[in-house]
Amino acid sequence: MNDLKAKRQSEILRIIGEGDIETQEQMLDHLRRCGIRATQATISRDIKELNLVKQPGAGGSYRYVVSAARPARRALEGRLQNIFKEGVTSCDVAQNIVVVKTMPGLAPAAGAALDGMALEGLVGSLAGDDTVILIMRTGQVAEELAREIESMLEG
Repeated sequence: MNDLKAKRQSEILRIIGEGDIETQEQMLDHLRRCGIRATQATISRDIKELNLVKQPGAGGSYRYVVSAARPARRALEGRLQNIFKEGVTSCDVAQNIVVVKTMPGLAPAAGAALDGMALEGLVGSLAGDDTVILIMRTGQVAEELAREIESMLEG
């Protein structure tokens, strides 16, 4: 995946994580405001690759969200591998907490993507500007996730 595509897809994840996006045109408008140019066809491909689906929102409208229907391992190895390779700088674990450090500004996108993956044992997450904290149910699950993230960073 090239840098522009990775940046665009990271931005899409951030946009849908921060507000209700009902249409591809709204998505394009938000991207343009962020300085990212794309066509409707490109956005359509990104939506498919990121496994975004529409779900009911407030007032009977629909909004894009990351589907949690895919198995966590496939999602982690697939679409997020490029986000991690491009944006994650390190990963560490302390008991049942996984700390993921990213390039500045990329933690919200990484956090939103991780939240949407239905990771087994994930209790919750918190993303700042360059850090994502993942609270796992057990220390063992945290260690396994950290190892998986680290292996992706090496590969």
